[in-house]
Amino acid sequence: MLRVLTLSTLFPNAAQPTLGIFVERQTRGLAALPDVDVEVVSPVGLPPWPLSRHPHYAARAKLPREEPWKGLRVHRPRFPVLPRVGEARAAKGMARRLLPFLKRLRARFPFDVIDAEFFWPDGPAAMQLSQALGVPFSIKARGADIQYWGRRPGIGGQIVAAGRAAGGLLAVSAALKEVMIGLGMPGDRIAVHYTGVDLDRFAPADRAAAKARLGVAGPLIVTAGALIPRKGQALTIAAMAHLPEATLLIAGDGPDRAALERQAAPFGARIRFLGSQPHEALPPLLAAADAMVLPSISEGLANVWVEALACGTPIVISDIGGASEVLDRPEAGRIVPRDPEAIAGAVRELLSNPPAQSAVRAAAERFSWGKNARELRNHLASLASPSLQGRGSVERH
Repeated sequence: MLRVLTLSTLFPNAAQPTLGIFVERQTRGLAALPDVDVEVVSPVGLPPWPLSRHPHYAARAKLPREEPWKGLRVHRPRFPVLPRVGEARAAKGMARRLLPFLKRLRARFPFDVIDAEFFWPDGPAAMQLSQALGVPFSIKARGADIQYWGRRPGIGGQIVAAGRAAGGLLAVSAALKEVMIGLGMPGDRIAVHYTGVDLDRFAPADRAAAKARLGVAGPLIVTAGALIPRKGQALTIAAMAHLPEATLLIAGDGPDRAALERQAAPFGARIRFLGSQPHEALPPLLAAADAMVLPSISEGLANVWVEALACGTPIVISDIGGASEVLDRPEAGRIVPRDPEAIAGAVRELLSNPPAQSAVRAAAERFSWGKNARELRNHLASLASPSLQGRGSVERH
């Protein structure tokens, strides 16, 4: 039996039900394997009182210290954070606060390996906990943790140090692996670990009927993601000036919403903001679209790319991260410059000559949560003990 401690600050909770939904799904798949036992530690960062009473933190402060979550046992210990001024000390503060808790947990649950699911602050914290407990650790890179946090003063060095100390590393795409190597991490210890997708839930539908249920007639474009500059929703809105017959539905919420609503106002009802959507609401939305557009500045390999393809919906994305690894055939969509006219041109191509939904879906069929779980199990087992390692290890590029 392989006992895994999954360490992830990105994990859903009652206050943030869509936070790290991909980590939750991956962890559930791992825990479902017959020879794996998993417990999740999802630390909750809170500033000192009275800042902890601020509305931004109030819901988090009320989260239970331990709870069952979709079949997983999830612990939510607190650790101190100082927004902005103290962000570089977050990993150290997390490790210091978690160490006595993990010592007590290990007496009951003698975990063999620490599986850190994001590079900041999880990775450097896992390194310190690993050294204190004498337990091997792995870190998974997902995109922004490397491309943004990995270049932050005072933080980038901690991320590289953790990457060099880890027994093994995972990257969501081969492109992200190259970025990690460029930062100074050991390439021979980095394995590419692609996301999965629920091919039963994310599936093609009668597009006309799906549009009708959304109150849409004519071409439909969907974009889904946090409303932050990195995701490029402003470019998608600007592209609508070149797509006069189309409707744009924007799923997600975030600090850019007010500015994006002002930008979209001249388009009237052709652009609708849906707000934050539960994950189960995405399949019918993506299946209704003629194209899913996401011109991000950076990604590792966005889950919504694969989810749209599984729904038979082609994607229009920028040349970042694992874009070329996902768009391996013309039917899957287009890689374009981050320019409104280029985005609109790619959408017009797909509207004028729409690929068969089955051909688009074929691009997603190599991604599965079952494969993802087996590869993760073998990767972690190889760090815990060679005797636990099975066949079908994670792909190395």
